[in-house]
Amino acid sequence: MALATILWVDDEIDSLHSHILFLQNKGYEVNAMTNGLDAIDFVKENPVDVVLLDETMPGISGLETLAKIKEANQQVPVVLITKNETENLMDEAIGRQITDYLIKPVNPNQVLLSLKKIIDNKRLVAETTTTAYQQQFRELFTTLNSNPDYTEWMDLYKKLVYWELEMEKSNSPEMQEVFQTQKQEANTEFFKFISKNYVKWVSPKSADAPVMSHTLLRNKVFPNLEKGVPVFFVLIDNLRLDQWKAIQPVFAQSFRIQAEETFYSILPTATQYCRNAIFAGLMPAEIQAQFPNQWKNDDEEGGKNLAEEEFLRAQLKRMKMDQLKTSYTKVLNHQAGQDLVNNILNLMNNDLNVIVYNFVDMLSHARTEMEVLKELASDEASYRSITASWFEHSPLHQALKKISDKKITIVLATDHGSVRVKTPYKVIGDKQTTANLRYKHGRNLNYEPKEVLAFRDPKEAGLPVPTINSSFIFARGDGFLCYPNNYNYFANYYRNSFQHGGVSMEEMIVPVIRMVGKG
Repeated sequence: MALATILWVDDEIDSLHSHILFLQNKGYEVNAMTNGLDAIDFVKENPVDVVLLDETMPGISGLETLAKIKEANQQVPVVLITKNETENLMDEAIGRQITDYLIKPVNPNQVLLSLKKIIDNKRLVAETTTTAYQQQFRELFTTLNSNPDYTEWMDLYKKLVYWELEMEKSNSPEMQEVFQTQKQEANTEFFKFISKNYVKWVSPKSADAPVMSHTLLRNKVFPNLEKGVPVFFVLIDNLRLDQWKAIQPVFAQSFRIQAEETFYSILPTATQYCRNAIFAGLMPAEIQAQFPNQWKNDDEEGGKNLAEEEFLRAQLKRMKMDQLKTSYTKVLNHQAGQDLVNNILNLMNNDLNVIVYNFVDMLSHARTEMEVLKELASDEASYRSITASWFEHSPLHQALKKISDKKITIVLATDHGSVRVKTPYKVIGDKQTTANLRYKHGRNLNYEPKEVLAFRDPKEAGLPVPTINSSFIFARGDGFLCYPNNYNYFANYYRNSFQHGGVSMEEMIVPVIRMVGKG
């Protein structure tokens, strides 16, 4: 069986007999045509893997033939072979979606290389990826077992995300399974690491802690403020590092990416805790103490993130930066997104513009409620894909493109990530126990200690004490917390859904990116 079917179109095809013979000896089936009209008919009636097309032919030209071939089969790759190296020809050919081009005279190896690049690309990339990961596996395993610190954990997670994305190119289910097992082991060790160090990090006296939610603005946003250069702090809700990697190419078209870093989300990795901490520059217990009327616990009525702008302005005042001209925009629906597109240029007059965009969180919550989204986002790869598709066509992308040629700085971050849950854990609690799947607080909680990170005194973790004797528990890895009532129903319903609030690399190690306009 031939490696691939090639159609070679050239009015001087007889002079290419040795080239055709060379390709046939390499295992390709080559069909030869001397004019564009015959080639178009052949593509309409026969399966073809690649077309090699001469640009200069009598009668219908190469570019005209290309257009007709694409009408007949838009997906077929076409390699244009030409004597003409003029820029306008190349522009037109690329505009008409050629896959590659070769300059005459061509030698057989040039043609072979082009075919391999087009036909064998996926197979060769998959094989190389699998081999490279096998070589890196031991190195990652060694790092995992060498007691990494918080910086090394961020680096380790970046490497795991890199390999997860690379593994998408691999057609080896076995290697993908090996990778998933390694990531699971990493999350087990990460849980131990967080259990051991978290209290120390969030202590007011801590001298050595990573950048976390409550120190994000102070460390990653405010230092970028300079006169005459507006800073846009864009917070996309619930954006994992791998999802950032999925939308990064879209940003790179319009902006120069200067730094790709990560920081640690506080616990619970849930919007009302993390995002309020970001804007207040305080841990949740401190927010409750300083803003008792604005802070609401899980079991209290009313919106939990309604005071973000007030918290932001209080932090700016505390930092003696309240003289800055600042705007705050929250986008909760498509119409608000369109309003942002229309208003974005007016924001250029401010020193600091905060834009909170809620889409990804809506997606992750809807993921558990809507069957169509369960189909669309059934695993990490499809979750990344749906995020990339959303961003590319979103009002946020349209708005940012409008200022991409300006002298600006953008700091893009998130409040927390999410994890695909697979393992149900039983928890018993009283009526005051919260319903969250990845964390719970309440009195008289009954649980398996090894399955959760527990704080009997929430103040230790910088958290409010909702009721006397309340404790907090956080699920580890891919676990989720279910009550014994209707246990099997809820375990099956939520399994494989994306949740947040607990302890995992995906939820806690999240992106913060700095970029500037290409202008």
